[in-house]
Amino acid sequence: MRAVGVILAGGNNKMMRELSNKRAIAAMPIAGSYRSIDFALSNMSNSHIGKVAVITQYNARSLNEHLSSSKWWDFGRKQGGLFVFNPTITNEHSVWYRGTADALYQNIDFLRNSHEPYVVIASGDGVYKLDYNKVLEYHIEKKADITVVVKDIDSAEDARRFGVVRLAEDNRITDFEEKPVETDITTVSTGIYVIRRRLLIELLQKADEEDRYDFVKDILIRYKNIKRIYGYKLDTYWSNISTAEAYFKTNMDFLKKDVRDFFFKQYSDIYSKVDDLAPAKYNPGSSVKNSLIASGCIINGSVEDSVIFKKVYIGNNCTIKNCIVLNDVHIGDNSYFENCIIESRDTIKPNTTYVGKDGEIKIVIEKNERYSI
Repeated sequence: MRAVGVILAGGNNKMMRELSNKRAIAAMPIAGSYRSIDFALSNMSNSHIGKVAVITQYNARSLNEHLSSSKWWDFGRKQGGLFVFNPTITNEHSVWYRGTADALYQNIDFLRNSHEPYVVIASGDGVYKLDYNKVLEYHIEKKADITVVVKDIDSAEDARRFGVVRLAEDNRITDFEEKPVETDITTVSTGIYVIRRRLLIELLQKADEEDRYDFVKDILIRYKNIKRIYGYKLDTYWSNISTAEAYFKTNMDFLKKDVRDFFFKQYSDIYSKVDDLAPAKYNPGSSVKNSLIASGCIINGSVEDSVIFKKVYIGNNCTIKNCIVLNDVHIGDNSYFENCIIESRDTIKPNTTYVGKDGEIKIVIEKNERYSI
């Protein structure tokens, strides 16, 4: 493909609550065996983008470990490859990334040293499948300066979490507002952009000269009436996990057969780093209904309408209902959980009960040291 890829994976926000205390949002586990960034990386690979940069910053250790080998997404080749960029102190820069545009500008040498004419920019916290070739073809057909992938969503209230766009009949973006307080627009930006490489370099340099750091506010919104900015409508599944509630809902969506079939049984595939773990074990007396159980788990109790990630032990007479249990959790006997997200590497003592209220997800973090010397 005639494009390089850039994945913005350094963000963090308080709406994820305690879940982002120990990892970047792009490293959040999804659907039992994946990470959020796997979807953007897989889309890049399936679109034959051979050169991809991942820009990280906040709590990057878990994400860096996940990206330690490019072979899982087939980027390990003589030309191109997977590049991971962390904030670096240089003669020109001695600060962390101050925004998405600044993150791109501080790594502008990656863009200058590339030869592909276009750049595909994506966020690391989106769960979707997309052939970026189709977006690039649309971009060229429209003779656009920038193309923004947009999505129609059901609720105007949910739209306030995103940038909302208004489209003309030819899909040119006539209005763009970032995270409005009130809006009746239900077409939102998915954080996926296509732009000509030389134009991107020019806009980033100008933004830096004027001390402007945000790609959306200082480039897209600022130039919406000057540059030809078009919207490409995505009509398949897309979700953004920027809040704890959205993260919970996204994982629960994978309990629906049509969502699972879309991601895992239809071309193209989603790839991830593979752990060599034994299949899940269901001991006598266990019960599992409408749930995803990942490898390495041992189930003794009852699990219903839940997503259980890798290496989870569920003790005898336990009930797990409408919950997400993250990696490497040990749940003691006779425990009851409902409407909860249980943080990874927790040890839950026997006879423990946590219940989240209707419409409110409870995040469970136990500070029991299982690995202390």
